[in-house]
Amino acid sequence: MSEEKKQKNRNLIFDAMVAIVIILFAVAISPKSLQNDTFYTIKIGEYIAQNGISDLTQDHFSWHELPYTYPHWLYDFGMYWIYHFFGQAGIYVSTMIFTAILGWMLYLLCSKFSKNKVISSVVTILAMYIFKPYLAARAQLVTFILFAWEVYSIESFLQMRKKRYVTYLLLIPLLIANLHCAVFPFYFVLFLPYVAEYLWVTFLDWNLDYKIIGVLLKIVMKLPIKQRVKENCERRLGNIPKVIAQKTEKREKRRKSPYKIKVSKNSAAKWLIVIALIAALTGFLNPTGLGAYTYTYQTYQGNTTESINEHLPVTLIESKEFLCALCIFLAILVFTDTKIKLADLFMLGGLVTLSLMSRRQISMFILFCSPILVRLISDMIEKYDEKTFQKIFKLMSSALVSIIIILLFSIGMLGELRKMKKNNVEYVDVATYPVEAATWMLENLDVENMKIYNEYNYGSYLLFRGIPVFIDSRCDLYSPEFNGGRDIFSDALNIAGIAMEYHNAFENYGVTHVISYSNSKLVMLLKEDELYEKLYEDDYFAIFKRLNANEK
Repeated sequence: MSEEKKQKNRNLIFDAMVAIVIILFAVAISPKSLQNDTFYTIKIGEYIAQNGISDLTQDHFSWHELPYTYPHWLYDFGMYWIYHFFGQAGIYVSTMIFTAILGWMLYLLCSKFSKNKVISSVVTILAMYIFKPYLAARAQLVTFILFAWEVYSIESFLQMRKKRYVTYLLLIPLLIANLHCAVFPFYFVLFLPYVAEYLWVTFLDWNLDYKIIGVLLKIVMKLPIKQRVKENCERRLGNIPKVIAQKTEKREKRRKSPYKIKVSKNSAAKWLIVIALIAALTGFLNPTGLGAYTYTYQTYQGNTTESINEHLPVTLIESKEFLCALCIFLAILVFTDTKIKLADLFMLGGLVTLSLMSRRQISMFILFCSPILVRLISDMIEKYDEKTFQKIFKLMSSALVSIIIILLFSIGMLGELRKMKKNNVEYVDVATYPVEAATWMLENLDVENMKIYNEYNYGSYLLFRGIPVFIDSRCDLYSPEFNGGRDIFSDALNIAGIAMEYHNAFENYGVTHVISYSNSKLVMLLKEDELYEKLYEDDYFAIFKRLNANEK
């Protein structure tokens, strides 16, 4: 067997082993308990399945009667059918599948940045582990996959210039606009490092400073000046081509042997600008109007980002994984002779900045800085000890070692599943969501005609059970930027935290019933308030009736 064929077989065995390991790891780290947003996702999907997409401008689940932009209608529709046919177990399994696909896409992306499969596989598994807090049955899990596919397509297009990658790059924004239009602008953010590198190198290659000097000299020569000055201008003008040639030669030498930043000009990068401009039009191809263009802007204009944990700035000491990653990047770039590509530096710098501004962007940092880390580590190894990793790859790509690695991950996966069973992890956490209280309400109250006050954290579950809510985790719906000026979001938080007088608030909103955690301050006050009658209480939730409310 030729060495080339042996290498091909090793690659095949190694990739198969990594694929199985990623699947096992995805099963182990995927959360079983459903997340807050999953509940309203299923309910919205049910509404679309029953009523179509002709009226996706009004909310149908809160008793406030508000306008609403359905930012991920297509994802909601798909998740409803998974729930319809397979129940909560189907949602859990779908999270495993999407996590495994995301892990495989990350491995492909790392392998695209570097041919070192060992480093690519190790970094992929570590990144998946750090990524665990962002795994949930939410639309963002699918868009993570699409963003990884986008960067893979950009890298592939710049390397191979094949038309199919252009097709992918136009299909991806169309999917994002319908699956999760809130992150539609981020599609174009991922183009910026590549376009910025191209524009920067193009600007340098223009030698614009000397060309401007040449134009100015020509203008001066046309003025009524002394002959001596004119001759001096002519001499300088004649030297400009020679100076430009010398400058270009020096620049090319620096590019071939850079100090820290590798700069290269890829003429295919100019087509990324054209692709991005065409892709910008795909945001119109969804039934929710201009949501793809306005949703993110309106969200960040509002006050919801100041109250929701995932939107808050990062505190480095509390985000140890992020801090460690930054230290690793700095150590490699400062203390070794490893060089970084300019586009990678733009990507790294941009994502670090976004992550410091908002915790949710750490997920993007993990996704797209992991391949950059792989490239840096691989370049460093290539200089210092490439043969050792070649031996490791040969060992890991043998059938016996691959089976041992798969068995070890299988044992780890079974251990995690047993741990969940031992801890009685359920699909719905009864301590977080009012499971029994919702059942009691449906059996004993006229839920269609009451106006119940509930808190932000469990509103989506009530909505899921068919109970119209005061607020749920669709925070944008209840902010003034989206509903014409009513700040229901702030009022809900202030009432729950006793930061505002609840009597007046409930009177203004016409609240007839109240549900809250049994140990909350609000419940303690309502138990002592003669204007409220306790109707129900269990270990976690209590329900009250407002006696002076005008029920309709």
